[in-house]
Formats: sequence, C-alpha cells, structure tokens
Amino acid sequence: MADLKVTHLTAEYRRGLLGTNVARPRISWRLASGRQGTAQTAYRIQTASGEGNFDAPLWDSGRRESDASVLVPYDGPGLSSCTRYSYRVKAWDNFGRESEWSEPSWWETAFYDSKEWKAQWITPSSEFIDPQAEPAFLLRKPFTLTGAEIASARIYATAAGVYELYLNGKKVGDDELAPGWTSYRRRHAYQTYDVSAQLRKGDNAIGVMVANGWYKGRLGWENKSDHYGVRRAVLVQLHVRYADGTEEIMGSDPTWGASTGAIRFSEIYDGETYDARMERNGWSEPGFDDSSWGVAERLELPLAHLVAQENVSTRVTQTLKPQAVIVTPNGDTLLDMGQNMVGRIRFRVTAPEGTVIKLTHAEVLDKEGNFYMGNIRTAKQSVTYIAKGEGTETYAPHFTFQGFRYVKVEGYPDQERGLPPEAFAGEVIHSDMERTGAFECSDEMVNQLQRNIVWGQRGNFLDVPTDCPQRDERLGWTGDAQVFAGTALFNYNGGPFFTKWLRDLKADQLADGQVPFVVPNILRGYSSAAWGDAATVIPWALYTSLGDKRILAEQYDSMKGWVDFIRSQGDAEHIWDTGFHFGDWLALDAKEGNYMGATPNHMVTAAYYALSARIVRDAAGVLGFEEDAAYYGALAERIAAAYRDEFITPNGRVAARTQTAHVLALFFGLAEPRHRARIARDLNEMIVENDYHLTTGFVGTPYLCFALSDNGYHETAVKLLLQKTYPSWLYSVSKGATTIWEHWDGIKPDGSFWSDDMNSFNHYAYGAVGEWMYRKIAGLSPDAEYPGYKKIRIEPDFAGGRLSHARATYESMYGKVEAGWAFRGGRIEVEAVVPANAAASILLRGADADEVRASVKDEGIWSITQEAEGVRVETGSGRYAFAFARSDSSYRTYSPDMRLSEIVQWDTAKRVLDRHAPGFTGRLNHFAGLPLEAAANSPMGPAISIEQYEAIARELSRIRE
Repeated sequence: MADLKVTHLTAEYRRGLLGTNVARPRISWRLASGRQGTAQTAYRIQTASGEGNFDAPLWDSGRRESDASVLVPYDGPGLSSCTRYSYRVKAWDNFGRESEWSEPSWWETAFYDSKEWKAQWITPSSEFIDPQAEPAFLLRKPFTLTGAEIASARIYATAAGVYELYLNGKKVGDDELAPGWTSYRRRHAYQTYDVSAQLRKGDNAIGVMVANGWYKGRLGWENKSDHYGVRRAVLVQLHVRYADGTEEIMGSDPTWGASTGAIRFSEIYDGETYDARMERNGWSEPGFDDSSWGVAERLELPLAHLVAQENVSTRVTQTLKPQAVIVTPNGDTLLDMGQNMVGRIRFRVTAPEGTVIKLTHAEVLDKEGNFYMGNIRTAKQSVTYIAKGEGTETYAPHFTFQGFRYVKVEGYPDQERGLPPEAFAGEVIHSDMERTGAFECSDEMVNQLQRNIVWGQRGNFLDVPTDCPQRDERLGWTGDAQVFAGTALFNYNGGPFFTKWLRDLKADQLADGQVPFVVPNILRGYSSAAWGDAATVIPWALYTSLGDKRILAEQYDSMKGWVDFIRSQGDAEHIWDTGFHFGDWLALDAKEGNYMGATPNHMVTAAYYALSARIVRDAAGVLGFEEDAAYYGALAERIAAAYRDEFITPNGRVAARTQTAHVLALFFGLAEPRHRARIARDLNEMIVENDYHLTTGFVGTPYLCFALSDNGYHETAVKLLLQKTYPSWLYSVSKGATTIWEHWDGIKPDGSFWSDDMNSFNHYAYGAVGEWMYRKIAGLSPDAEYPGYKKIRIEPDFAGGRLSHARATYESMYGKVEAGWAFRGGRIEVEAVVPANAAASILLRGADADEVRASVKDEGIWSITQEAEGVRVETGSGRYAFAFARSDSSYRTYSPDMRLSEIVQWDTAKRVLDRHAPGFTGRLNHFAGLPLEAAANSPMGPAISIEQYEAIARELSRIRE
C-alpha cells in the first residue's frame, strides 16, 4: 500500500460534472507516488448510483491489467437521465503496490431524450409586450411545494437569447451569458442547476430575465440582427425529489407572468442601459404582486436539438482594481485598469434619483493621451446607469461584455473633484477553463509577452474562440483558432471548450465539406485555406495534447469531408487553385492597400491541403481505419510532390522569395530532404538581411521560429523573439501592450495608429509563438506517438540566445510536468519533473554521456545514450536534475550576465579572438571577470561586442567540429 495513491478524479475533464448527456463518460485520475519510475499496471473502477453505496456497485470493472488512467470510458449498464453517479478508483503499480480506494467523485446526467422535456418555450404575450421591445424580459412563476422533506432539486434551463435564473429572490448559480453561443439551429445548449438549498417547503417563486445576446442581437459589421430568431424565449424545467422517493416536475408554460424591468437595453456590442427606478423589487420572490403583469405565450421552438452544456461555464474569474484615475487633455475623466481586459465594471454610488452615469470602454489612448474609440468601429461599448436615489447602489451589467483597459466615466456625483477609484472594480469574464501551463525565462519582456498571450486567450475564449472582444465583430474565426490552438492548449485545458466548438463547426459545415470562415456561422463565407483547416488541425491538437481519441472519432467525418472538398475543387487535383482565400493575412510584405501577403495563395492552399491530408491519415491510423490511412497517406504524398513541382526549383529555390513561402516548405515537410538546408539558409538570410525582423502574417508567423529552430537556426529564432523594434513580438511590449495586437504596428513608433478599420489590441493570433516558447526554449512537448503527455519530450535548446534560464510547467492529465534549464558558472543545469504513470525522453544538448552517467543515480532513469546533438536520457516518473559542462557544440550559447572567462577558452582561441576583436586578448585580465554586457560597455573601453562574440563562437564551433 505504502505511498501509492489515486487522486484528481475527473469525468469528461471535470470534477463534479453536473448535467451531462454523454452516454459513456470518460474517467481520468492521477497517481501520487513518492517513488521514481512509478507506472500503473492495473486499475479498478467502481460506479454506484446516488451518493456512493459501493457495497452494491452499478458497475465494477474488476481488476484490469492496463496502464490507462486518462479518459477511460465508463463501461457499465446504460445510464438514466437526471441521475447522480458516484465513482472511485484504485490502482496497482510496477513495484507491486496496491493503492487504497480513492476518495469518490461524481457526475450527474441531464436528459438523454428530448421527450423528457415537459416544459414549453415561452415568451411574453405579444398582446402585452412588443416582441421587438428593447428592454430585457422578466418571466416569473410562483409555486407551492407541499410534499415531504426536499431531498434534492434541479432546474434545467436555457433561452433563445441570454438569461439569468432566479429562485426566491436570489440568482441561481454563477454562470454569465448563459446558455452561451452555439449553432442554435442545430445545437442549443441548456444548463443544469442544483437548487436544493434554495428551495423551501411551501411558497416559492422562479424568475428568469432574458435579453437578446447572440441569438437575436446585432452580430457582425453589417448591422444585422435576428440571425437565429426574431423573438426571445426561455425554457425552464424544475425537478424536485422528496425524501420519501416521490418526484414533482414543473416547467415553463403560458401560466407564467411577464413584464419588463430595469434593463431597458442590452446588446453584446453596444452595452446596457439600466434604470434602477424601474426595478421590480421582489419580482422573483413568492408573494410579489404581479397583478399588473401580462402573461406568457408558447413559442414553437424545437426541443430535439437541445444538448446538455458541454463547455465549462463563463464566469467572473478575477477582479481588478483601477490603477489610476486620469484626466485627459480633452478633459475626460478615465479609469485606467492597468490591463486590457474583457468583462465589465461593477461600481457603487450614492446619488440623487435620476442621476445618469455613463461608462464608455476603450483599449488605448491616442498619442496625445486622449480617449480613443476609433478602432471599436460601430460598437458602442457603453453602459448607462440611472440611479434610483436610495442609499448606496451597486450595479454591473448583466448581458454584455466589453474589451477595454480605459473607462470614460461621465455623470458620477462630484466627478470634478476626482473619482473615488475604490468605488469601481473590473470583473474579468471568460470561459472558466483550468489553467495548465506557465512559461518564464530570464528576459522580463519575454515574460510580459507570455502574460499578454495568456490575457489575450482569456479575453477571447468567451464560450467561442473569438478574434477580438471589443469591436463590432467578436466572431469565432476558424483561422485564428487553428493557428493558436497549440498555444491555447498549453496555457489552459481546452478539452471541453474546443469539444463544444468543434461540434458547432461540424454542425455548420456544408454537406460537401466546406467549412465556414466563422463558427458559429453568421457570415456568408466558406472554405479558405488555413481557416477551414481548423476542422483537422484542432482535433489533432486535442488528441496529442490531451490524449482525446473520442474527439477524433467524433470529428472524423468532418475532417475527411474538408479534405475531400479540397480535392474536388478545380482541375488540378493536388494544387487547390480555385476560390477565395485569406492567404498570409496581414503579412507585412503585402502590396499597399492589401491585407493579403505577397506569398502566392496557391502556395498556402497546397501547403494546408498537404497538412490536412496527413492529419486525416494519422487520425485514420489512430482509429483503426487502415484503408483510409493508406488512401490519405498516398494523397498527402502526391500533394507534396505536386507542391515541389510547382513551387520549388530542381536546385531547391522556393518560387516566392517571402519568409512565409520558405516557412511553409520547411515546417509543412514539403521540401525534399536534399533541399531543406538551402531553403533554411535562404530563410535565415532573408531575416538577417532584414536586420532580424519578420514580415510574416497569420499563416507564416506561427511556424516561423519552428522552421528556423528545426533546421539549424535556433539562434536566429531567438533573436527574432528578443527583437524589440518594429516589427517584432516585443515591439508591442515596448509600447506598453498587455495583450497581443492584431497588427504588428497597431500603434506606430510615433504614437499614431495603423488604421481605424481593423486594429484590435486584443487579437491572439500572433500569440501562437507561445507554443514555440514552450516547446523549443523550455523544451516541453507531448510525444504524438504517446499522446496526452503519456510520454513527454523534454528537449530544451539553450543555444544561440541571450537567455540565461527558462522554465515551463504544465498540468497534464497525469500530473504536473516541468522542464527548466539555467546557466550557472561554466555549466548547464537541466531539471525535469515527470508525473507518475508517464515517461520522458530528455535531450541534454552538448552533454557528454560519461559525465551524465557519473552524475545521476536515480532509479527512474532507464537509459543514457550519446547522440549527435548530445545525450538522450529515457526516464520514468520522478524529479531529475542534470548538470554538465558545455561541449564544443554549445559554444554558441551565452547570456549577458555570463562572465567572459566562462564562455571563451582563451588559450585555444587567441587567433580567432585577435581576428574578430583586435587587441581584446591583451586586456583579458581586466575584462575576464566582467559579465558580457558590462565588458561590452565598460568605461575603460569596449572589450567585445555581442556581435563580435557571436562571430567568435561560430568560428570556434566550426574549428571543433
């Protein structure tokens, strides 16, 4: 028994899953062990109905000889609707230990059949309230419970619109903007709420408040509303179970009362108007006088496509305090939240009745320091509150969200004397995903970049992966989502989030395989390369990152459909040369006035065609579809051959001299092996000639540093990351950005703006570099052959940069994974943490196997072998530390805080030093003890510049090779 424990039980990624219609929920767990090299050899799962009477389990797997501990499907009798199931797990390991039973966890089902809905869709009667009225609708129903003691109670609810549910005067749950945004015509989510503690014997009342939201509200930049329907409605069903085993069900119907209240206007883009004088105090409590209210009427909306909520809920996840109160040159009074955030402002005020307070939200100030709304386009992003004049009043909008850092405040009492910042708070709202990843290194600007990437994800992962959260757009652009998916899945567990969104993608996909530009689809556009490829790229990313095989099975027809659609286009079977494509969107090599980069669209379409065909091949292999695997594998090879014939000369020259064209040939594996070195060299030269600046757009940027690092130019990739002048990732950081920008020069060096038309300051696509930072700098990656971090690749590349340390952590399904390295003295230290029931392959670049063998004695180490790049260490679980001297191959490695005596071997390199830095060696005694940057900038005269050092390091490396 000893110290082997089973912990962290989840069903469908969640602890305590309330309300699911998954027929066979998948169970995951972790092993906790104090012994290195721990691996599970067998498990046993028990499931019981209710709170967990495991003496008579519903299902007992028995002991199963298996190392599986992630997403193991329930395999017992069919589940019933509206039922709680408890489960527990025990495990055996390779040391012969048997754990105790874990603490039990649970999931609870919702409805498996739409016929179980007894409630009716209802909306206020048109005889009493205009269906197109702007105020939010209020619907209420008093009821009396006369049965025995209440054992449990659940409400199942949704809306055609967005809603809040109230019971006996209090809001139910902490969800925001429920039911979220799905492809409503085919898939409409409902929520499950545990209201056992809010009900009471005797008189009760339910209230629902509903506004337009995504269902009926204005979406897109064409000023169109009513995308899914012209009337708001709600659907509510209450189930009460009594201690004596009886049950009572009641649902929404035309007997409900209807009115409007204090919310006079509410739209996603435009904000909310709240007149506190029109509050209906007690409207969701029993005993409220609703004699002046109208009644509801039934609305014929379908029940068949209702699905239990799949995504995690949207919630308030953090509260920020204003960092400053600013009065602009134009005289506006602003709150500076210190962070470009997404959510809302909550404030309190004591004011006379009728006082009008208006908040307007924006991301940036202009170069004069004035409030700037130009990039918001037609979105109003304003909130208006009208005070009722009764003591201290508190308010935050209900059915809208804003993207902002700055808030212009108008009408607050005595505002001219200064706003009280303590009266305001910013509530951050997004899908409440589990945070899984963290990255940090020795460069604080890069650390800020990582924070910006995370904040960009938080702001734009609000039930759908939106492009931006502030202007009149906020749509689920497929291209943005697919390029960022790898980074997203490091930062957060996106299993439920992407599962829900991919089901919407499949629902909105056309019968011939075309994929819309945005999901859910409210536009007319379909099937651009790199955008439609979200259908293949994201399911595969979920599989490799989380080990989710079921998502491949669910989406497989969609994945095939996309590739088959491409193949059906045009006359050239293997080069997609028809239709509209966004190309290398927003690349800097675009022609004046054009958003599309200079890389020919057909190069982009063919590259992604090959990528998606390979992904379908690999997915078919995982799922056991051997014929499909062979078919799509052969197709991918023919596409790559056609690409080479069309776009790469016999001498290995890429047809278009753009960075992105070379990146695609390298990263997508389209170039023949004999040509890769030349293409990589050409790419490197283009970047060096451009003074280490990039010119790539949405297609090239995510893969640029990978293409360099994987082909011998990691040093250049690091230089690109650390570049601070425009265009670069750190340029926006140098301008004070706290999220990722849509344009490399959203704010120009002189403080002016790129454009009003399309200039979001919270647009995550270029944050895709985060995946490279995790994988290449820290060196942390899942192994696709053992997905979900069952086997981990830890291969940090510390060569060629000015970083002295880096570290990444990731909360995998197996437990925490860590990879870190640092230069200390003349040695490199590498640390790794591998969770129980997982393994790792660790590459120590530049190390000597004999030195490594002599320094480690850990029982979890399986093998140590010398490779061309360094030492490969294969391990089981545990915490490992390695320290080794730099070998010849690591001479390109340096850090600004290293001492010169640590990085140059003077006796063997004097000739090289004299050629590159004449006279330097004569001053060795003074400079050898100084850090590199200090020596380069010494008041006694320059010792050696970083550029000189790099030249020396390259030549020393060549000599030793």
